[in-house]
Amino acid sequence: MSTFYETQRLLLRTPELSFAPMITDYYIKNREFLSEWEPVRPEEYYTTEYQEKQLENQIADNNSLKLWISKKGEEDKVIGALTFSNIVKGVFLSCFLGYNLDKDEINMGYMTEAVKKGIEIMFQDYGLHRIEASIMPRNIRSLKVTQKLGFQEEGLSPQYLKINGKWEDHLHMVLLNHDMNE
Repeated sequence: MSTFYETQRLLLRTPELSFAPMITDYYIKNREFLSEWEPVRPEEYYTTEYQEKQLENQIADNNSLKLWISKKGEEDKVIGALTFSNIVKGVFLSCFLGYNLDKDEINMGYMTEAVKKGIEIMFQDYGLHRIEASIMPRNIRSLKVTQKLGFQEEGLSPQYLKINGKWEDHLHMVLLNHDMNE
């Protein structure tokens, strides 16, 4: 059974195998739009069987939290996802943040709303001190999301990730949990 979190307009749900068809639909619909910002995907990525395997991995992964985004009242449709990956405990208490959104839902504040809730979960429920988002400098929409939520630029890593078949520079946007400064 999926755990869910609510915001004013959204439901953020942890993975469940039954989500595979709607996630497949989401990726097929947004294939071209997301390709500019993601690794090259194999053809099988756009099948329900592949997404079922991905969901199984997400459910079993204790070092990440995947949250699938739906609008309230439209729970049978995915409009995006948040991933908090490489969660490290101990003295580091940190993770990486990644996100994507349906091409028809951008510029409506949904991602800012979802990430804000995700930050709350990571800082309060997981007790983390640091969240880092690595963003290509030309991805202005993603940079605006992090800036609105108080992330600070920590630096640039040249050729950091291979995106859409090309090594891309990324800015490191970081948010610290200042409530943990004791």
